[in-house]
Amino acid sequence: MTSPLRSKVIYDTDPGVDDAMALYFALAHPAIELVGITTTFGNVSVQQAATNALYLLELAGRDVPVTLGVAVPWFKAPEEPPAHIHGADGLGNLGARRPTTQQLDPRSSAQFIVDMARAHPGEITLVAVGPLGNLSLALLLEPQLPVLLREVIIMGGTVHEPGNVSPVAEANIWNDPHAADRVFTAGWKLTMVGLDVTHRVVVTLEQFRLIAKKHQHSATDTLLQAVDFYARFYSGLYQHIASNPGCFAHDLLAFVYLVRPDLFTVETKSVRVAAEGLAQGQTIMNRRDFIQYPHPGWEKDKPRTQVCMQVDAPACIALFEDTMMSDWLTAS
Repeated sequence: MTSPLRSKVIYDTDPGVDDAMALYFALAHPAIELVGITTTFGNVSVQQAATNALYLLELAGRDVPVTLGVAVPWFKAPEEPPAHIHGADGLGNLGARRPTTQQLDPRSSAQFIVDMARAHPGEITLVAVGPLGNLSLALLLEPQLPVLLREVIIMGGTVHEPGNVSPVAEANIWNDPHAADRVFTAGWKLTMVGLDVTHRVVVTLEQFRLIAKKHQHSATDTLLQAVDFYARFYSGLYQHIASNPGCFAHDLLAFVYLVRPDLFTVETKSVRVAAEGLAQGQTIMNRRDFIQYPHPGWEKDKPRTQVCMQVDAPACIALFEDTMMSDWLTAS
């Protein structure tokens, strides 16, 4: 069942088409109170991520603080953003944009996370759908962050499902594996929504057409254009998507988990991230935690992560449709 209380949420993101899908779902869902957007590099540069977040908010008529975060990984060399997936601008190459009036919050993303957690102890959920440098840096600024935040939900990683940047690694974790390992071992209430479930949920281009037709609004028109670009990429890789164009509901599922955790089956185990070599970015789950392994890093007192392993895909899609078709937008 949907939570009767609104959750205060900081959205840590690198928009990104699926990030935009998730943002508009969060704005539309009545159980989510978005109190800030912290941006990072990943799908685009951090500067473009912040520009996109401000633009998407402006289109939707919402005023939410947006901050600029980390620009490069903690240790590894940075990668070029995947323009062939999200477009050079991260939103499917929109072209000319209307001017925006909202300005960035002057704080860094990490400082914003710390400030908000201190101001609202035990109330804020952080939903992170990009590389985890902002969260890792926030831990350095405030070691008590794991008890100040209500919970952390990340879209990233994989256990059984093949990776999307290597045979074993998912892109968000691979982009900054050292930061990710720090996040997985910090000791907060942590849930991983990874490829094991996101590759089971496909939202179709036709659904976005219907959403745009229902609202007849610049926000949903823009989202449709971005998803059309994104869907062409996935149609070129997966036959089942090519037959009914659409895309995986990656970042969207992090917010679906927030409001409907009952739609997911989880395993609670310790998770570590391989930081180097061919397995760089692999999220390794200790499924035999009754064994005292001699290899360091797998001690029994390591923090546990709730790892989403199965999902009710039809119910997730129905929730997405119902939420996005609701009257959440004012006149364009």
